[in-house]
Amino acid sequence: MLSPAIDRETVPVSGVLYLHGFNSGISSPKSRLMRAACDAVEGEPLPCAAPQLPHRPDQALAVAEAALNTLGSRPLLVGSSMGGFLVSCLAERRGLPAVVINPAVRPAQLVRGWIGEAFANADTGEHFVIDHHHHEALEALTPPRLTPAHYLLLLGTADETLDCREAFTAYAGCSTILHPGGDHGFSALADYLPAILAHGGRRLRPGRITTI
Repeated sequence: MLSPAIDRETVPVSGVLYLHGFNSGISSPKSRLMRAACDAVEGEPLPCAAPQLPHRPDQALAVAEAALNTLGSRPLLVGSSMGGFLVSCLAERRGLPAVVINPAVRPAQLVRGWIGEAFANADTGEHFVIDHHHHEALEALTPPRLTPAHYLLLLGTADETLDCREAFTAYAGCSTILHPGGDHGFSALADYLPAILAHGGRRLRPGRITTI
């Protein structure tokens, strides 16, 4: 279900920055699909950065900002889950178009319940423990408000990790696509790649985007 379109700048974006979710990585299906989609835009391939993010949110944002600076004057920001939160931080700071996929809305509250819990990242092999630094950094990074005109919101209505109603409320007024029965991983992402690139004023060549 697609909400009414919102007036926004339509100058084609100069590149795409994709940010993965918490404890995920560059080999995730969404990361690979976004890179493949950027190679399949009409005309020349669109520059795409999809960096491996550190588990600490302030360090992750610094890595994202460094990557963003390589993508021209008006890149499109795309992020999933915790990556959606970081994308929102950047969109508000820089006034850029953004697509958020099942975004974490209040990650500081979420992470507070994980303090002391150990994690292992399958992409990097890194083992780490959530501590108070994660919670404090997320609190400090949380934007005081969200600007609806920046965003396209993609929500799976059966998200098993985050309550999709929280994001629906937090991003009220932005262009929104609800995928009935969609999971947290948003496994139907390939179906929505044309809408994602269109939010940045770009079109994909005909055909379905796939990855090996």
